[in-house]
Amino acid sequence: MVTERKVTVPAGVTAELDGTVLKVSGKKGKLERDLHYPGINVRIEDGHLIVSTESTRKKVYAMTGTFASHAENMFRGVNEEYVYTMKIVYSHFPIQVKATPQRLEIANFLGEKQTRYAAIPEGVKVKVANDQVTITGIDKELVGMTSSRIEKATKVRGRDSRVFQDGIYIVNKA
Repeated sequence: MVTERKVTVPAGVTAELDGTVLKVSGKKGKLERDLHYPGINVRIEDGHLIVSTESTRKKVYAMTGTFASHAENMFRGVNEEYVYTMKIVYSHFPIQVKATPQRLEIANFLGEKQTRYAAIPEGVKVKVANDQVTITGIDKELVGMTSSRIEKATKVRGRDSRVFQDGIYIVNKA
């Protein structure tokens, strides 16, 4: 039994396979991803990306869906950027946040003298305005990873989290 997942390549997006590497380009930029997994075949036919397998193993079958989702995310990313909005919350000490191209600097978190940092990978833009942090990029994985790093950098440790709810939290994903 052959299992197939079809993903339509949208208008304005070019997709090509170089071995197992999927290369996608659109108006916002270019993305590449290696779609190699034993027992899975990936091909492009008639404006569709087809991920197929003849295996009945659960792991292999699950990876066909994973690869199809990765391709959909890549197609959407090169057409329109992913935007995550985060909110800066503090009740005890005002948090000072500053974005540089390589990292986000979080100063005076819970009154700490040391500055906390969150790395920003290449291809992701971070903008700080008032009590909001906006993260944009064409790669969904990098945008999500950056927002996760920021949340983790402001994790409250050693205090009661019900009282100290200070931090930077994701409020919207688009």
